[in-house]
Amino acid sequence: MTTRHGEQLDQAADGLDPLAALRTPADPRCDVYLTGSVFLDIIFTGLDSAPVRGTESWARGMGSSPGGVANMATALARLGLRTSLAAAFGDDHYGEYCWDALEQGEGIDLSLSRTVPGWHSPVTVSMAYEGERTMVSHGHEAPPAESEPDCPPPARAAIASLTPSRAEWIAQAARKGTRVFADVGWDETGRWDPADLADLEHCEAFLPNAEEAMRYTRTECPRAAAHALAERVRLAVVTLGVDGAYAVDGATGESAQVPAIAVEALDPTGAGDVFVAGFVTGTLADWPLADRLAFAGLTAALSVQEFGGSLSAPGWSEIAAWWQYVQGCEDQDPAALRRYAFLESLLPAPTRPWPLRRAVPTIGFGRSA
Repeated sequence: MTTRHGEQLDQAADGLDPLAALRTPADPRCDVYLTGSVFLDIIFTGLDSAPVRGTESWARGMGSSPGGVANMATALARLGLRTSLAAAFGDDHYGEYCWDALEQGEGIDLSLSRTVPGWHSPVTVSMAYEGERTMVSHGHEAPPAESEPDCPPPARAAIASLTPSRAEWIAQAARKGTRVFADVGWDETGRWDPADLADLEHCEAFLPNAEEAMRYTRTECPRAAAHALAERVRLAVVTLGVDGAYAVDGATGESAQVPAIAVEALDPTGAGDVFVAGFVTGTLADWPLADRLAFAGLTAALSVQEFGGSLSAPGWSEIAAWWQYVQGCEDQDPAALRRYAFLESLLPAPTRPWPLRRAVPTIGFGRSA
C-alpha cells in the first residue's frame, strides 16, 4: 500500500478565507478533518421518470465526479476551509481520477490518504428525476492499512458519522480540542436506539434530518426533537427539507429557524453534505446562529440546481454571483433578501454572471498534442 502526499491546505477557494480574521500562528494547519469512503459517482439527469423494467431510458444530462465523503470534502474546500481527507483510493483509473480531482482540482490535502494496489474503486450510479434520486452502488471494503497514521490530526473541526466504529475516533478528536460535527445515517434496523447517539457527549453539533431526529427522540415534531437533542449536544440542527432548518443552542437556549430558498431542484445528490459544510464554515467563523443556518441553506439550495454531489458544491464565486443576481430581480421580496444581507461584507466582487460552475463533468479528456 502506498501513500501520496498533497500540499494543498494553504489554497483558499476563490481567494477568500472565511477564517482570515481569526487565524493565529498557534492554530492547527488543518481547519477540517474527515474520513470515509470515496466513490466514483456517475450521475444521470434529465430523466422524465424512473427507469422502467425491460426498457432503455435516455438521460439528457450526465456527469462524473468523486462522491461519497468527497462530496463533503469538496464543499468545505470550495468555501475556503483548509480540508484534510483520510481515505482509501483504488489504483485503477477511477481512483487516480478521484485523487487528482480532489488534490489538484480542489486543493484538498490527501497526505493521510492511501492508494491500495489491486483494489478497485467503489462506484455509484445516481439517477435524478422528479426532484428525487435513485442510486445503485458497487464496491468492496478496503483492506486495513498496514500501519495507521496519527489520526485524527490537530484540526479546528472534524466531521464524522455516529457509528460504533467511529467511537474512539470521535473521542480522540474531542480530547485534542477539535470541534466535532456529527451526522447519522438511516437506521436500517428500525430500532432507532438513543444509545447509538452516545458519542454526542464528545460533539459540538449534531445535524440530522427531521425524520431521523424525531425517531431517535420519540417526538412528533422536528422542533421538539431539536430541543430534546440539545440536552445531549451543544448545537442541535434539524434540517426540514423545503421548510428550511431549525437549530437550538443547548448552552444558551437560543433557537433559530430559517426557511429554505425555493429553487427548481435538478439533482439533490450531496445537498445534505453541502448544508453541513456551510454550517461548519459559519460556526468556525463565529457567525450568529441564524446566519449560519441561512448560509448553510443557501449553499445547499445552490447545489441542487446543478447535477452531481461534488460537482455542484458552490464556492464563493457562485455565491457572490447569486447575490448580485437576486438583488437585481424585481420579483424578490426585500424582507427575504435582508436575511442574507450579512453576505455583503463577506463576498468577493462577482467576476461572472450567475449561474456558473467550475467543475468539468467528465472523467477526463485525452491530452491534445
